[in-house]
Parts: sequence; C-alpha cells; structure tokens
Amino acid sequence: MRAQDSATAQTAIAVPVAPGPGRPATGRGSAARAGTFQAALGVTAFSLTFPATAWGLEGFGPWSLVAVRTVLAAVIAGGCLLALRVPFPGRRHWVGLAVVAAGVVLGFPLLTTLALQTSTTAHAAVVVGLLPLTTALFSALRVGTRPSRTFWVAASAGAAVVIAFTVQQSGGALTSADAYLFGALLICAAGYTEGGRLARVMPGWQVIGWALVLCLPVTVPVAVTALSYEPVQLTAHSVTGLLWVAAGSQFLGLVVWYRGMAAIGIPKASQLQLAQPLLTLVWSVLLLGEHLTPAAPLTAAAVLVCIAVTQRARD
Repeated sequence: MRAQDSATAQTAIAVPVAPGPGRPATGRGSAARAGTFQAALGVTAFSLTFPATAWGLEGFGPWSLVAVRTVLAAVIAGGCLLALRVPFPGRRHWVGLAVVAAGVVLGFPLLTTLALQTSTTAHAAVVVGLLPLTTALFSALRVGTRPSRTFWVAASAGAAVVIAFTVQQSGGALTSADAYLFGALLICAAGYTEGGRLARVMPGWQVIGWALVLCLPVTVPVAVTALSYEPVQLTAHSVTGLLWVAAGSQFLGLVVWYRGMAAIGIPKASQLQLAQPLLTLVWSVLLLGEHLTPAAPLTAAAVLVCIAVTQRARD
C-alpha cells in the first residue's frame, strides 16, 4: 500500500495541472521559468564535464575513470532511492531506462573520455555544439514534437556558429577522436530524448537514478578489472575531476536537466546547450590554461541570440 501511495503521489506531481479557479494562468509561466532555470543549471554542470574529465585522466585510465565515476554516481542515486523508499519502476519503463543507461550513463562518458585522450576540450566541444540539434531531431522522431520553422532556423544557425567556432579553436584539423565524438553525439541525443520523455511520468532524478543503478551489474566488474590493469595516481586534480564527473555531471546535473526538459519540452531545453561549448571553453581557460581567440565574445553573442529566438519560438 505504501508503494502504491508513493507511486500515485509521484504521478500527481508529474502531471501538469491546467489553470482554473484558484490556479492563475501565470502559474504556467512560472513553471516554464523554473524549468528553464533547471535546464540551465544542468548545462552549467555539463560544461564542466570535459575539463573535469581531463583532470581525471591525469590520474586514471579511461576505462577506470568511466567505470568508477558511474559506480560512485550509482551509489549516490541508489542511496537516495532507498532513503526515500521509491518503488521500483514499472515494467513499461524498463526499455526507456535502458536507453538512458546506454546513452547517458555509459555511451557518452566512455566515448568522450576516449576522445579526450588525444583531443583538446575545445575540439571535443563540437559534440555538445551539435547535440541540441540532434536531440531535437530525435525528439521529433521519438515523441512526435514538431517545432516551428523559426525554431529550426535559429537552432541550425546556433549549431553552425558553435561548430565553426569550436573547429576554428582546434585549428581546423580533424583527428582520430572524431569517430568517438560523433558516436557520442548520436547515442547521447537518444538518451536525452528518452530521459526527457520518462521525466514526464516520473521525477527526473529517479530517471537517472534508476538508469545508474541498472548499470551496476556491468560497471562494478568493469571498474574492478580496469583498476587492476590501468595505473592509478591519486592527485588533487584527478580526485577532484573524478568526484565532479560522478556527482555533478553524472547525477546532480542530469537531475535538474531532466526536470527542465519535462517542464519546457525537449527541443527548447536542448537549445540551451548551445551555450555549453562556450562555457566549456571558459572553464578550459580557467582550469586547464587553454587560450581563446578574440572570436569568443562574438560567438557568445551570436549563440545567445539564437537561444533567445528558440525559446520564443512556439512548438
């Protein structure tokens, strides 16, 4: 009975309530603003992922870093699920959670970590520059959303600006890491789309929480094996990088990100990620000592204009 009541309460929270007596229409606008803020927090957390991964690779091998970060994030998520006595998700959600796990929990972290062994964070940022447009495309195919022509034009323009900027930052040369990066782009877009869909019927933190727990039978043995083969050097940078990608990028960032997508829709939330490569470049300067060209502020202004247009465009 307790599990049934909990599930009923969660469903009630997840379903939007139409304006009516005692419920002013402005509440919907407040929910949209809150959703935009939460999605923006997620983008900020994600923007630190590449620099934190670069730090983590200073002391861990790529397989160790990805496996350990996922196990740590799953421990945090599993602890929250147990403490709140959250019932196990219904069978109809298992396939969707598996897609989230394959794309967001395993695929994207592994492929980008492998890419960052030979690529700079600036070059890797091309992935998140293309991710909003790819996520919107997956959303149109998966959940039937049909953004307006203005939305697509602004989104495409923003993606083109980000791509041009990040490629220019890396000297315009393509590397062997590009295969990893474009593979990560596709699999992450699928995971984001499925997670955003699930976040409409269950709290966003439970979506990523169950996806992380679902991966434990794979990530625990991989972590043990990888740590026995790859050398480990514990430094301030490597430990900080590991903790951030585990707690910040892998769990907390995705919690607010999925809540934001559920509130404002997958296409609009995904367009906020157009700012992510620029934020990543800022963190790269501050944390990794990389240098930016004078094109950075011009690109930032262009991207912000595109984001403003997509947020005003009607679905």
